[in-house]
Formats: sequence, structure tokens, C-alpha cells
Amino acid sequence: MALPDGSKLARYRLLRPYLRQEVLEEVLQAVPLEGEEQAAARRQFLVDQRLQSDEDLAEYCARHQLSPDDLDYLITYPVKIWKICQDHFAPRAESRFLARKTHLDQMVYSLLRTEDAGLARELFLQVREGEQSFSELAAAYAEGPERATRGIIGPVPLSQGHPLLVDRLRSAEPGALLEPFQIENWWVLVRLETYVPASFGPDVADAMTQEMLDEWLEEQVDRRLKDLPLLPISASG
Repeated sequence: MALPDGSKLARYRLLRPYLRQEVLEEVLQAVPLEGEEQAAARRQFLVDQRLQSDEDLAEYCARHQLSPDDLDYLITYPVKIWKICQDHFAPRAESRFLARKTHLDQMVYSLLRTEDAGLARELFLQVREGEQSFSELAAAYAEGPERATRGIIGPVPLSQGHPLLVDRLRSAEPGALLEPFQIENWWVLVRLETYVPASFGPDVADAMTQEMLDEWLEEQVDRRLKDLPLLPISASG
């Protein structure tokens, strides 16, 4: 398989992205578009690129050195990607969502980190007894980046965050202030504010199909990389 100077692609860490795009282009060539789909794709491209006229489009092509085939590829790329996702991956989107739902659920929580165990305990008691608000104490005492947000984190997926923190939050009820606990060098004071379970809808379905397409492309790239001859290693002079 011919490559455009494969050694430089590897040097610039572009070999894998190049192979990914090559696989994708081969797949896109087999995706037919109706006349109205072509026209709609062209209109959307002009809107996205803020091109008002044919003259603007010609100038855009000249600036980016695009041939008519290149332009057609860019114009039809989004709709063809969508059609591939719908034709090949959409039927499995809901089952993938259900398998990953626990990682897609989101939460909002208040967080305060300090390296002082005694301070963490004292702040916990102040919040619990209503002497101070969590946000006021986070703004004054938090030693992590949450200080800038007055302790508020999220909404973020449950899959984000330290496993110990996520485990505590999974079992907490909204509004519950947890006893301080240690994560590495930090003593953590945390309160779950809101739990937002993920639901399956059009946007989530599109995200699932895009994930499956990305995984398939990575598998194809892995196969092509195995078939490439190893590039020679040259000694520096």
C-alpha cells in the first residue's frame, strides 16, 4: 500500500490519523446520495463555512487548494457519516446505551478538599449543624480547583472522578452530606446535590452510533498497521 512519505507521517505522528481517514474515505465512496441530499449537504456546507456566493466558494477552494473532487468530499462528508451510522450501527445503539448507562448517568455534587484531617472534620460539623454553607466554606478553605466554583462540580458523568469518590456518591441520596474520608493525600468533604440518570433519545443514539463507528475505524487501522513494513531505523550522525 503506497503512503505519502510514510516515514514523515510516522515522525509527525500522523500515520494513524492518515490510515483512519483512508479507511473512512473508502467506505464513504460506497455511500450513495440522492439529488436532494446532495443539495442539502451543499447548503449546509455554505452555512457552516459562512460562504455567501459562488465567488466565496471559489475563493475558499483556491485558499485551501481544493479540487472539485475534494470539495465534493468535504460537502458530502457529514451526511455520509450519518448514513453509515444509521445503516450499520443505529440498530445496536440502544443496547449499547443500556450496557453503558451507569457510565452515562450524571451528577452534580459539592466538593471540598483539604490535607488537614482535623479541618475537614470541623468543616463537616459546621455544614451539618447549619453554621456555614458548603459554598462559603469551599470558597474559603478548599485546596483544589473546586475553590473557584465554590465547591460545585458538574454535571459530570459518574465515570469521571476518583473511583473512591464515585463509589461513595453512587450510594448517596441527593442532599446527603457524607462524613469526611481520605483519597490519597486529601481529606474530602462531599455532598451529592443532584443525580441525573441518562435517558435514551436521539442525541444519545447519535453518540452511541458515532462511538461504534470510531471503534470500528480503530480496528481497521490496527489491521492496516500490522500489514505495513517496519520503517528502517537510521542512526543519528
